[in-house]
Amino acid sequence: MDTSKKFSNSGFVSADPHFPDTAQMKYQEPTIGEIISKANNLTAEQIESIVNYQRSNNVRFGEAAVALGLANADDVMWALAQQFHYPYSGEHEDTYSKELVIAKSPFSVQAEAFRTTRSHLIMKMYSGTGPRKALAVLSTESGDGKSYFAANMAAAFSQLSGRTLLIDANMRNPRLHEIFKLSNASSGLTNILTGRAVSNVIQSVKSLPSLFVLPVGTVPPNPLELAERPAFGLLIRELLTKFDHVLVDTPAMSQGMDGAVIAAKCGAAVLMARQNHTRINNLQSLVGALRMSDTTVVGSIVVDY
Repeated sequence: MDTSKKFSNSGFVSADPHFPDTAQMKYQEPTIGEIISKANNLTAEQIESIVNYQRSNNVRFGEAAVALGLANADDVMWALAQQFHYPYSGEHEDTYSKELVIAKSPFSVQAEAFRTTRSHLIMKMYSGTGPRKALAVLSTESGDGKSYFAANMAAAFSQLSGRTLLIDANMRNPRLHEIFKLSNASSGLTNILTGRAVSNVIQSVKSLPSLFVLPVGTVPPNPLELAERPAFGLLIRELLTKFDHVLVDTPAMSQGMDGAVIAAKCGAAVLMARQNHTRINNLQSLVGALRMSDTTVVGSIVVDY
C-alpha cells in the first residue's frame, strides 16, 4: 500500500514525541499521535521508534506507525475520525454486529451508499413545509434487508446534527437489538403500547452518542392489534417532538398488514426490494395497501445479495 498517497494530507503530528505542535490548541484536543498510541497501547520505545522513522523519512506520525507495522490504515482513519468528532467504532470496539457498516467500516463503498441514500431521503422528507414524519422501512418478504437498512440509515442520520431514534416495530421477528447488541429482555415498544413500560425503554448506542434505539421488548401474540392501537400513533407524534429523525423497522408484508399500518402512523415509508427475489405483484400489493392511507412513499431501495 502506498501510504504516502493515502495519508499525505492527514495532518499528523510533528516529530516531537510530546506532540508540542498542537499543545496550544484550544480545548487541548488530543493529537493523532496520542490517539493512535493510546488505541494501540504503544510503549515508550515503540513511540520513539515511530518518531525516529518520522524524522528520518520526513513523514507524518500515522504514516510512520503504519510503515513500522505498529498501526494499520484503519487505526489512522479512526484517529482522524476522533479529531473530527465523527463517531464510529472501528476495529477497537466490539460494540455492534458487522452488519452495521456505517459504524464498523465508515469509509467503505457500502457506507458511502448509505450516506448518499441519506441525502436523498433528507431532500424528499424535509424539503416541504408540512408536519415532520417518521420513516417506516417496508418490504414484501422476510430477508429483504429491512433491519440491515434501517440500522445503517439510523446510524448515518445520527452522524448529522440532532438526535436520531430507531424503533424496532417488527413485533414478529425483531432483530435490531442483535445488530446493536442491546438488551431486549426487559421492556420496549410492546410494553409501552400495553401500558406496562418501565423506565429506560429507549437505549443509547455506545460510540454513536446521537443514536438511540427503542427495541421491541416482549414479543406479543397480537402484533397487528398493537400496531393498530391509537397509542402507536400518539407515541410516534410524541417521539417526533423529542428526536430530530425517527426511523422504524417493520415486519414483512408476507407476515401480515403490520408494515402498512405502522407506515400510516409514521406518515412516510421507504420500500425495500431484493433483486431477482422480490415479486413485482407483491410489491404492487404493498404500494396499494399504502395508498389506502396518507402515507408518503419517499423512495424504493433495491438490494443485491
